[in-house]
Amino acid sequence: MTDADKISTDTLRFERLLDAPVEKTWRYLIDPELRARWFMGGPTDPKVGGGIGLTMDHDRLSDGEVATPERYRPYIGHSWEERITRIEPPHLLSFTWEGGEAGEVTFELHEEDGKTRLVLTHRGLRGRDDAINFGGGWHSHLAVLERRLRGDAVPDFWALHEQAEAAMRAAFGGA
Repeated sequence: MTDADKISTDTLRFERLLDAPVEKTWRYLIDPELRARWFMGGPTDPKVGGGIGLTMDHDRLSDGEVATPERYRPYIGHSWEERITRIEPPHLLSFTWEGGEAGEVTFELHEEDGKTRLVLTHRGLRGRDDAINFGGGWHSHLAVLERRLRGDAVPDFWALHEQAEAAMRAAFGGA
């Protein structure tokens, strides 16, 4: 986590300065193939009310052969669709999470000297467990996005994820 990040049991806010222009970063949010390299891909209908498909294919996030941890194996290939609630290309994308039951995710992209200041806000969390679970996920996925945009390798997504979850548990007072 960074000093700019803010977390609570109902809202997560992560801020990153990415080494890429806004337009390129936007493509990594909206293009299903590029999104699949750092988060989850799936069909996208980029308009308010349109769907954003998400498929858990996290084996693609590491550049090497990395085994999926046992507790995540049942989710391999799991797909679902969320609804886009706001879209202002190339600066803002919001969509529901778990059909809105676990809130809404917003990505804001701001140009800053040829780079992108990305602010990810996940509002409407259902408590500490959501904050730890989704916070660890967002933190690790953003680490992959940073590397992909720089052209750097991602040797082991699951190692990043484990570190991120540990940091979130520590931020919320242990196990």
